[in-house]
Amino acid sequence: MESIIVAVITGVLALVGTLAGVYFSNRKSAALIAYRLEQLELKVNKHNNLVERVYRLEEKDAIQDEKIKVANNRIKDLERQAERA
Repeated sequence: MESIIVAVITGVLALVGTLAGVYFSNRKSAALIAYRLEQLELKVNKHNNLVERVYRLEEKDAIQDEKIKVANNRIKDLERQAERA
């Protein structure tokens, strides 16, 4: 009878030790995952900001190209008028 009680107590203590180890291990892993996810979110935000800035630059570039085309056409018109005169 004593051997059964000792075996049960040993089993319960082993179970408690195992559960405590698993709990602390999972807690540490969860903290690491949360940290890495936060770092990834920061990188994504930086990337998205860069994409938005490039998009705005491309819009400005297209506007400048259009202004240059209009200016060139105006210059050609003025040159034609000067030739006629």
